[in-house]
Amino acid sequence: MRALPRIMVAPNGARLSKTDHPAIPLTLDEIVACARDCHAAGADGIHAHIRDADGQHLLDCARYRQLVSALKGAVPDLAVQITTEAVGRYDPATQMEVALNAGAEMVSVSIREICRADVSDVGRFFHQCRDTGIAVQHILYDRGDCELLGEVLAEDELHNPALQLLYVLGRYSENLQSTPSDLSPFVDWQASLNLTPDWAVCAFGKSEAVCLKAAAALGGKCRVGFENSLYLSDGSIAADNAEKVKDLRAILTRDEGASNQL
Repeated sequence: MRALPRIMVAPNGARLSKTDHPAIPLTLDEIVACARDCHAAGADGIHAHIRDADGQHLLDCARYRQLVSALKGAVPDLAVQITTEAVGRYDPATQMEVALNAGAEMVSVSIREICRADVSDVGRFFHQCRDTGIAVQHILYDRGDCELLGEVLAEDELHNPALQLLYVLGRYSENLQSTPSDLSPFVDWQASLNLTPDWAVCAFGKSEAVCLKAAAALGGKCRVGFENSLYLSDGSIAADNAEKVKDLRAILTRDEGASNQL
């Protein structure tokens, strides 16, 4: 029997607030409590954003170190990944500093954002992460981002099976809605270069679960949570992030059980 795809929860993101959903975790204590509940529901990792006192997106090494330490203490078996997302507030130099000095072993980096810096600085940054044991997940929004990544990475790096990629579906579509067909350009790009990366998908909107199911069927990992969608697979609003993890885990378990009977 094949193992179920790994699930990472993205519980808050950079933009949503309590007015969008009262269970959006914003404070350190709320994020830790959410992580504990999501791990119990079946999440293997957490993609974490932090906020300032006004609830605004924050990139800060000291605050991230506090969160990473708290998460490791409360949920030691849960992988912790932090974001370097700019959200129009931070430059590549700040993003790189946070990635290297926030105490996280896993970071996500948008290739289109980080490439606002000089290409030599970007290459040096990726090498620093590799040399210090920091796993970078490259965030890709479209085929153009894939090709940009191919220009930045050396051939051996691009073909390394340990290369971590996140394909984002629906972020720039009308009304932030994704469909499973949005995955095709990414899968086609992989196939065209004969790549076998460690890849995952997140999907915006009401079709999040359908898109993640499609990704899992192709061998991808799944990132689910309020950062991308407030909806469950049946179209209702989830009570919290843990319910979304449980919902997706049930779908993947059911599909795996059906495939094993064929």
